[in-house]
Amino acid sequence: MKVIRHPTANDFGKNENRPFRNDAKKRPKPLKGAISRRSFLGTSLALGAGTIGAGFLPSIQTARASGGLTPGDAALLRFPAALELLEADFWIQYNELGGIQDDEVPGGSGNPDYTEALEVIEDEMGDYIHDNTDDEITHHQFLNAYLVSKGADPANLDPFRTLMGSTATGVNPDLIGHRLTNLTQLTVDTSWWTRYRDDSHNPDLDPNFTFPQAVPTLGVNQHTAIPRTDADTTDPNFLQAIANTAAFHFPTIEQGGNSLYPSLAQRATHTEVLRILISIGPTETMHFQTWSDVAGNAPPLTAIDPVTGVSVTFPDLEVEDELFDKALIMPEPCPFLDRSLPIVSIIRPTKTEGVAMGALTFLTNMGLFIGQSPAFFAYITQLAQAADHARHGRG
Repeated sequence: MKVIRHPTANDFGKNENRPFRNDAKKRPKPLKGAISRRSFLGTSLALGAGTIGAGFLPSIQTARASGGLTPGDAALLRFPAALELLEADFWIQYNELGGIQDDEVPGGSGNPDYTEALEVIEDEMGDYIHDNTDDEITHHQFLNAYLVSKGADPANLDPFRTLMGSTATGVNPDLIGHRLTNLTQLTVDTSWWTRYRDDSHNPDLDPNFTFPQAVPTLGVNQHTAIPRTDADTTDPNFLQAIANTAAFHFPTIEQGGNSLYPSLAQRATHTEVLRILISIGPTETMHFQTWSDVAGNAPPLTAIDPVTGVSVTFPDLEVEDELFDKALIMPEPCPFLDRSLPIVSIIRPTKTEGVAMGALTFLTNMGLFIGQSPAFFAYITQLAQAADHARHGRG
């Protein structure tokens, strides 16, 4: 008889006893080489969203035979590793309910009603959610493994896996009460929508300019992006509003990483640390581009949350206005470095001063950490401040 382990924060509840979805939505996976990205890290590395298991730390092979990291470079990797752990946590919640559950991203069994509402927006939504989840898991695994290989401490958020999360059909029951992030009380800033369509302003040059929101009602009050309980799936209009909220939350999160990595890279001292940051960063940009395209398909509607009484309205973004037109998903050229120079299509913002604390403040204001402990905020703030303190050419 197989013993069912109680999930720990390190393995994030990933065990062989959870059923996988096996239906027409499950796509075939391409064959991989004999040495996969996970087997390279060793069998002791947790495959879910947890941090590196204690037994793994002494055995990991060093990425380079000699030399360590400066404290500054370690901080530049440790803060993103913590953010990737947080990202993996909420993407796993999305995947349990509306993605594809397989051997790459196991756990959960899917919520048919929520999945259907997501597919109104994009019929390949399950695949996209799955792949984004898988990417974020590999990001924190790699960053933490690299830190350990250099004798540096990894990011560890295991003590803070205390949030409830959804109890709706489809979630992994082993993880109820063991989440890092809260997807049920979000305030979603959608100003990125117009920021990337505006050819006259750049937040690096115009820090006080207010970019209009694509969905103004998402930027106030609190909204759930997943069904909190099965009761949230009974009203099709409200359930569609939940799915629409998720569709705008996806790019809102990814545009943060889109700017964070190039901003931090400017502070790196070692070439290899720079290489890591500028190699992971573009994948966040790919995520953002995908989700910004998908979000425009969210159907126009107005719904009222039956629990909180909060109203949300999703406008029709198929418009001629260039600041809001959903078809204009390529970054418009904008001013960069100096207004005397020609405008250019770029990632924005990328100014490096205070970027880590800025990212943490952004996520906190979003409501992603509602319910977290003071110890959590103390730890993550310390990581952000250390990253902001790092300077190119010094420890």
